[in-house]
Amino acid sequence: MQTTIYVSEEQEYLMKKLEEKAARERKSKSATLLTIVEEFFESELRVGEILRDIGDLSKGELEEALEVQRGEAREKLGRILVEEGYVRENELGRALSIQGNGAANV
Repeated sequence: MQTTIYVSEEQEYLMKKLEEKAARERKSKSATLLTIVEEFFESELRVGEILRDIGDLSKGELEEALEVQRGEAREKLGRILVEEGYVRENELGRALSIQGNGAANV
C-alpha cells in the first residue's frame, strides 16, 4: 500500500527529520514513520499489553504469566514471559523498545 502525505511549508522540517532518522536507521521512510506511530500509541501500555497488541502473546498466556508473577516475589513480567517460553528475547526487546524502557528492564 502506498500513501501520499501532503505537508505545508511549516511542516517540511518534520519530513526532513523523518528522512534523517530513516537514513540513520537504514530503514525506509514509511517503516520509520510506522515505528514512530507505534511507539506513540503503545508507549503508555504495559509490556504484556504491547506484546498482546503486536500479536506475540495471547490473553491466556499473559494471564498465566501474571499469576506466576503474583506468586514469585514480584519478578519482572518480561523475565517470566521468556522463562515460561511465551515470548522470545527479541520479541520482549521489541516490546520494551516500543514502551521506551529498553532492554535493561528485562
